[in-house]
Amino acid sequence: MINPVKIRILIADDHPSMREGLAVLLGLQPDFQVIALAKDSLETIALYHEHQPDVLLLDLSMPGMKGNELVAAIRAKFSSARIIILTTYDGDEDIYRSLKAGACGYLLKDIPSQELFDGIRKVNAGQKYLMSQVALKLTERLQREELTKRELKVLALIIQGKSNHEIGEELCIVDGTVKFHVRNIMQKLGVSDRTEAIIVALKRGFFHL
Repeated sequence: MINPVKIRILIADDHPSMREGLAVLLGLQPDFQVIALAKDSLETIALYHEHQPDVLLLDLSMPGMKGNELVAAIRAKFSSARIIILTTYDGDEDIYRSLKAGACGYLLKDIPSQELFDGIRKVNAGQKYLMSQVALKLTERLQREELTKRELKVLALIIQGKSNHEIGEELCIVDGTVKFHVRNIMQKLGVSDRTEAIIVALKRGFFHL
């Protein structure tokens, strides 16, 4: 009997129990081979360069670079890299940024094992793979109006607890311009005050504390 060609997998996760448990789980599949484990973004890049796996399973939040930045960095060097985000973050902005950076799949860590296996096989075959709830959130995100780069900077400072005057000083703009940006942010997020804006921004994945 001819042995099946194995899908070579690199697992990147900063939690030892998670990456080691995944390695054991995936290793039980006859067509999977876990070739390396990475604990941070720098090690992920180094091991990807060294092994050039068929599929990279990547946690979105690890020490070093942001998840979407790490995806973009790998895709810049390896344009055909097949990367699946495996995370607890289900915010629509997290999903959107990851896929825009070049991820081929987005899965949540509570996914049933069989669906995880199926996702890996489909991405390895050149397909995209999103959990149904992830696909729904992505659809909702694409229907929303985007925040501008300046609005994102203002929102980040709001989350830090800065007043309008402090935001203006930091960004070198007048108070009236800050108020204009804050009003636009609240309208786009569908909120009525700064507290709501912070809650929605964190929930959707614009920023993480």
